[in-house]
Amino acid sequence: MSAPRILLAGAGTAGHVAPLLATAAAIREREPDAELVALGTADGLEADLVPTAGLELATIEKVPFPRRPNGAALRFPQRFARTLRQVSDLLRERQIQVVAGFGGYVCPPAYIAAGRTRTPVVLHEANVRPGLANRLGARRAHAVLTAFDSTRLRGARRIGMPMRASIAHLDRAARHDDAVRAFGLDPARPVLLATGGSLGAQRLNESVRDAAEELLAAGAQILHLTGRGKAQDIPERPGHRVLEYCHAMEDAYAAADLALTRSGAGTVSELTAVGLPAILVPLPIGNGEQALNGREVVAAGGALMIPDGELTAARLLSDALPLLTDQDRLADMAASARRFGISDAAETMADIVIGAARRA
Repeated sequence: MSAPRILLAGAGTAGHVAPLLATAAAIREREPDAELVALGTADGLEADLVPTAGLELATIEKVPFPRRPNGAALRFPQRFARTLRQVSDLLRERQIQVVAGFGGYVCPPAYIAAGRTRTPVVLHEANVRPGLANRLGARRAHAVLTAFDSTRLRGARRIGMPMRASIAHLDRAARHDDAVRAFGLDPARPVLLATGGSLGAQRLNESVRDAAEELLAAGAQILHLTGRGKAQDIPERPGHRVLEYCHAMEDAYAAADLALTRSGAGTVSELTAVGLPAILVPLPIGNGEQALNGREVVAAGGALMIPDGELTAARLLSDALPLLTDQDRLADMAASARRFGISDAAETMADIVIGAARRA
């Protein structure tokens, strides 16, 4: 039987690229000889991350759908037609058997080209509120897979979020003490992980900075990931480790007893997969998707949520300190988060994609 030939389409943000890479790794585990091509743009995160992961990257022009009548809207039909031809040619020339889409600018031409060439599509939607690309693609997709139950797409099936195996299959309890020590902290004291992602979050950083003295005095510790270029704004002291970024987030998750984070789909999925209780502070801009992403795990008992505008040092102390000093409640929240989370999404999606390729 010949190796499956698969196009993985996803671009622009970590929310699209990370599950693409995790699925590609799971496909490679099952089918080492699979022919995998990732579709992206030359200026998105994928331009660095995809080749670094050892995947071939085919690039097309970034052609966003016009939101208003202007010069870009007038140029859109010709530009989109050009990208559509590129992708259609790629599907034919490489004899692609299935398109796996994860959202982003490259997916509309990938989905339409797949329809023209009668190539099956398997798509994954990370957010509760689906993006335009996947709303279009779901109409004709062979399989529609989601990270959350409440995502409204026709024929949707929740499988969770494809993520790196080192996170998805993390044993926090077994790794906890060594991880805490690796960050220069004390395994006998509870650890609050505070992170706003790779770019940081000013309100989270300021609230943790202003609450740090009381948190430390109460016996807690802080692992504070500030975001790039922001560590110098936070004074480090014994029990308060300040880093710009952690390249191995599984170590941070293993060290933490409670997380204070944004509620991007990837973050929520990772926290629940590893069973880490959290206080979620949704990003207040955009279409409100972060609040929606966190709603289900809050309802399940695995997290609390504080609106961004309400997060202060005082609110952080009133919500976080009682948790950090109550191991029984933390254990209950961890169990609830773990029951909600799904750790084998990458493997499940890989099986579905390979199966679609075989049938094609």
